[in-house]
Amino acid sequence: MYKLLSHNDLDGVGCGILAKLAFGKQVHVRYNAVGGLDREVAWFLDKKDSDTFLFITDLSVHEENEKRLEEFYQNGGKLQLIDHHKTAMHFNQYDWGHVAVEDSEGRLNSATSLFYEYLLQKEYINPKPAIEEFVDLVRQYDTWEWEKNDNQQAHRLNALFFLVSIDEFEEKMLERLQDNEHFYFDEFEKKILDMEDNKIERYIRRKRRELVQNKIGNNFAGIVFAESYHSELGNELGKEYPHLDYIAIINIGGRRMGFRTIHDDIDVSEIAGVYGGGGHAKAAGCSMTDEAYKYFVEETFQHDPLREDARRNRYNVKRSMFGTLYKSKSEDYYLLYQHSNGRWNLEKNHQQLEQEFPNFDEGEKFLKRTFESWLVRDEEFVHYLMEKIKLKRATKGN
Repeated sequence: MYKLLSHNDLDGVGCGILAKLAFGKQVHVRYNAVGGLDREVAWFLDKKDSDTFLFITDLSVHEENEKRLEEFYQNGGKLQLIDHHKTAMHFNQYDWGHVAVEDSEGRLNSATSLFYEYLLQKEYINPKPAIEEFVDLVRQYDTWEWEKNDNQQAHRLNALFFLVSIDEFEEKMLERLQDNEHFYFDEFEKKILDMEDNKIERYIRRKRRELVQNKIGNNFAGIVFAESYHSELGNELGKEYPHLDYIAIINIGGRRMGFRTIHDDIDVSEIAGVYGGGGHAKAAGCSMTDEAYKYFVEETFQHDPLREDARRNRYNVKRSMFGTLYKSKSEDYYLLYQHSNGRWNLEKNHQQLEQEFPNFDEGEKFLKRTFESWLVRDEEFVHYLMEKIKLKRATKGN
């Protein structure tokens, strides 16, 4: 017999689906939240069931269970832990541990892709295009490679996962992978996914107006309270506000926090690790500790939300040859424009400032981080330029 303990997200359930394809009714699968795994592992070890092969995928255990698992293995127990998180690398010191963040070609792994490789190597499962396509969709979504590749199939697979129960998702995927040569979404799934896309768009539009900014440690964070669509929300807010290092999404009801970033130089798994969590470089999470509550809730609750940049402008646009006009919370205007030397300069309310920047992005980052400024509408921009002309004429007249 086999037992698989896995995470309760798409990647973790992907491992469960592969286990059922490989072992059928001989495997018992349990899905766990991050905090529930150690309890399940302790129960298994307390039973001293040496006849059952234990798989742990997409999650890792605490130090006490780590020692107990090694003792279980040394006493003849059958065990394999498979993970892809950087925070679990130390399990590679054990014969029963296999943790790999990247594959030999530099692509990020998921637990599902690693488990599939293991099952193929042990000849527990036969290769098949439908299974390989499913595995790679899970991998691309879990590692955020889908966003870089604009792989909407991967995004939609995760959306489907949250639209149905885990049992229903498992049943659908098992039947599809067993009976078909290639992976696909049926017509009903396409319709409900289209409806879900519209719902997500409306949700993000509303939450965009609730985002607050705060400097926490050495980073600037965007903080929003949300219970749904964390990945989609974090991704869109990150692109909308690139001056922020990461987006922190707070689920007060679940007492959880998620972290997302679009930047390659920011590793949110390290930020989550400060508060006892972990994850990937671009997507991580943690429980709401007292310290996390202080920095992300208590100290930011009174902050006003960031103002959105004006949309559908024709004249006041970024990198315009006439300059780009921003307004701050203190009602001051800042014009970011390119000097003849190629560098970008600033003026405040028609007065030249000393700051200059090597490129537009650095100038905008300074404005948004320092003054929480926003791109104004065309009408204000035109009015500002007209005032600028009047001031020049008045100066010449004097």
